[in-house]
Amino acid sequence: RAVPPPDVPTDNCDLHFKVARDRYSGHPLTIEGFAYLWSGARATHGATRGRVCFEIKVTEALPVQHLPPSEPDPHVVRVGWSLDCCSTQLGEEPFSYGYGGTGRKSTEGKFQSYGETFGESDVIACLADFEAGDSVELSFLKNGRWQGPAFRVPRSALRGRALFPHVLLKNCAVEFNFGQRAPLGTPGTLPPGYCFIQQLPPAHRERGTRGPRSKAECEILMMVGLPAAGKTTWAVKHAAANPDKKYNILGTNAIMDKMRVMGLKRQRNYAGRWDVLIQQATQCLNRLIQIAARKRRNYILDQTNVYGSAQRRKLRPFAGFRRRAVVICPTDAELRARTRKRTDEEGKDVPEHAVLEMKANFTLPEPGEFLDSVQFVELQRDEAAALVRRYNQEGRSAAGAGHRDGHRDGHGDGHGDGHRDRQDRQDGHTEPFRGRPSGTFRGRGGRGFRGAGSGNGEEREWEREWERERGLGFGEFGVWGLGWDLMGFSFGIAIGFL
Repeated sequence: RAVPPPDVPTDNCDLHFKVARDRYSGHPLTIEGFAYLWSGARATHGATRGRVCFEIKVTEALPVQHLPPSEPDPHVVRVGWSLDCCSTQLGEEPFSYGYGGTGRKSTEGKFQSYGETFGESDVIACLADFEAGDSVELSFLKNGRWQGPAFRVPRSALRGRALFPHVLLKNCAVEFNFGQRAPLGTPGTLPPGYCFIQQLPPAHRERGTRGPRSKAECEILMMVGLPAAGKTTWAVKHAAANPDKKYNILGTNAIMDKMRVMGLKRQRNYAGRWDVLIQQATQCLNRLIQIAARKRRNYILDQTNVYGSAQRRKLRPFAGFRRRAVVICPTDAELRARTRKRTDEEGKDVPEHAVLEMKANFTLPEPGEFLDSVQFVELQRDEAAALVRRYNQEGRSAAGAGHRDGHRDGHGDGHGDGHRDRQDRQDGHTEPFRGRPSGTFRGRGGRGFRGAGSGNGEEREWEREWERERGLGFGEFGVWGLGWDLMGFSFGIAIGFL
């Protein structure tokens, strides 16, 4: 039986990386906030022996005029090798080795100067020498010029595992050559003894993990829990413990990880407005969830998902998948401790009124038409149900006090629950609570929905998450709130862009 040649699969790349029909070229999405994101892909086959190479050509720097002038390196490609179990973020973890167009090499998130810079129209050849003694030597050519040794990987550390061709890029289109065509660069410039990976004997090539063959083999795990409960921690650990599943984690944290600059999170290396970047990440997440439902993969939906109507709305597009909810419900004391720790370590401070409304409407998922099973990770169902009933009462009591204060002050709520009511009717379900905690929608960009230039970015991130959970923000571009005072009354409207 003939062994298929290496190519770039549609199931071993980021959701926003578009593989061409021939599977030998590709480019990322660049609309809106996607222009900030790195996008990666790994080949179907890796090498375990010999002296092997592949090429990429940067065919185009894609137009991204919507990026601010302060954006560093809007067009950049990083190319190299990684293990099949590594993420698509080339050069940012162990056994992942990249050479970037900025003239730097990286592995484990550590960047060092190496070689020349490169960009549009340049051809990079990636060499792996498995015959270099006790180490595998990785090096690169730019337009036929050898850039010197970049990495020496101990063979004992690899333990016989294959290294796979890998590319990571921002706003560039690339073409791959694994040996299926004539060299992209100048013929005859490869060092003696090297061959393209397609020309290796089949026994020296290793096929990477195959994706699901049908929707019935696909799985989506929906995290359910309050902010800081530990959802992202569990999702990351579960994905790492099940590398054969190649879970795609869908959440704002995962989006922000793909916005890194030189391996650093944007919080530490961003000159623009943080709240604008958060809005861009939210838009990207909404679109990626739409794309995900059409792809045969495994997913973890890493959001709060505490509203019953939101749970059903988000799982509907994944009909045919195995759908499981994972409830993270620690004790109240533990949740408070985790909240303080996250605030201290990450600076994330979730608005109190957003948490109170989530508590008021927290609904534990049940198996049914849209859900095959429910897993409780910390408190089990009976204990979790008792705690959630306490949270429901806490949130509703706070909302009742808020309404009484609002009427005494002569303020209207103006919280635009028409979207919510309509969404609940579509779901065939009515949530028991319609109010909001004290201080929301007070106008003039105050608490609650804020006008576009007020408050900090982290707080508005949770405003948007909170509104998406309530069902107001089901449009592709999220929800913005506007508030103003008129004749002594405070009004607010929520606008969902479809």
